[in-house]
Amino acid sequence: MRTRQTHRIRKAVPVRSQRGLSMIELMVAMTIGAVLLFGATQVYVNSQKSYGVNETVARLQENARYAMSVIEPDVREASYWGLLNDPTVIVNAAPQTAPAGAVAPGAGANACGTNFAIDLTTTLQGDNDGYVLSPTRTAACDALPDITSGVVWATTPVTTADTLVVRRASTLPTNNVPSPATLQVCTSRSGGFLVSDGTGCAITGVLPPVVLLSNLSVNAYYVDQNSLQQAGMPSLRRKVVTSNGAAIVFREQEVMAGVEDMQVQFGIDPGVTGVVQRYVDPGGVPAGAQIVAVRVWLLVRADAPETGFTDTTIYQYGNRSAVNGVTGDLNAAAGAGMAYQPSLNPNATLTGPQHVRHLLISRTIQVRNALIT
Repeated sequence: MRTRQTHRIRKAVPVRSQRGLSMIELMVAMTIGAVLLFGATQVYVNSQKSYGVNETVARLQENARYAMSVIEPDVREASYWGLLNDPTVIVNAAPQTAPAGAVAPGAGANACGTNFAIDLTTTLQGDNDGYVLSPTRTAACDALPDITSGVVWATTPVTTADTLVVRRASTLPTNNVPSPATLQVCTSRSGGFLVSDGTGCAITGVLPPVVLLSNLSVNAYYVDQNSLQQAGMPSLRRKVVTSNGAAIVFREQEVMAGVEDMQVQFGIDPGVTGVVQRYVDPGGVPAGAQIVAVRVWLLVRADAPETGFTDTTIYQYGNRSAVNGVTGDLNAAAGAGMAYQPSLNPNATLTGPQHVRHLLISRTIQVRNALIT
């Protein structure tokens, strides 16, 4: 019997040829890739720009807070005189209208005005839209050595910014140790006297046994057109009373670069309530009224311009009001009392103030040591 064998014949499967992308497919892929790459680049650029803006704003806020943190405690402690609160009973103090007092003689002590350092009854004073400090201010007041670097500073104040002067006894402890050539206030509950010869409170029979010796603090705040950081960058500065060897002198100190303007108003109490009745500009305090609060405005600018940025904000603060007009130059005397708009500044270069960011802050500070409060 024959066996039938079945043979399967496999057919050869033809191999398909592989080919690359066509030109159209390649162009489509490149276009999609370019779009994605452009989008990623834009996201990166925008994030970098946002980071830069946030960094600038954060630095502005930090600078503004620091500048205000220097002024605020100084004003808050104005009229602090140790163990008493009435500076009129402190012996050796003298008003600015009197001849130079023997406790603070010499050109250095009186450079910013006769008795400017020892007028203890004027605990707070200021200039409105100007820089005067004292009618008897000498040229030496505007060429004082910097308290840190020793470099003589040529004062160039911002023409329409206010000034603020604070006088008080320092709250820093002296451990009742007298210091020669240093203005110091010795007080008890019933009286006090001002010394500068290192005698301290050792004058027997003048005060009761319980006394406190404090250094005298006198700070005159103003805004300068320049700073130690760079010329043309405005700064908040102050003139401080200190000692130099055997002499009482005033020195310069930079508080913060970038402060473009300072405006001040005094909250006054014409009666005996100890509560602010109204706010007035420096120089507008009526006779007999006491200052129980101080409002301070600081306009701070960034230290670097931003490409494509222009600040068109109209800033109104203090006595600066758009009712009086709008100015772009804080150094124009005619712009006193006008609102400020940086974009109107005639300096249209990239480094002009219209191309940097600004921040305006304000603070109302209570004077804790007012006689009635």
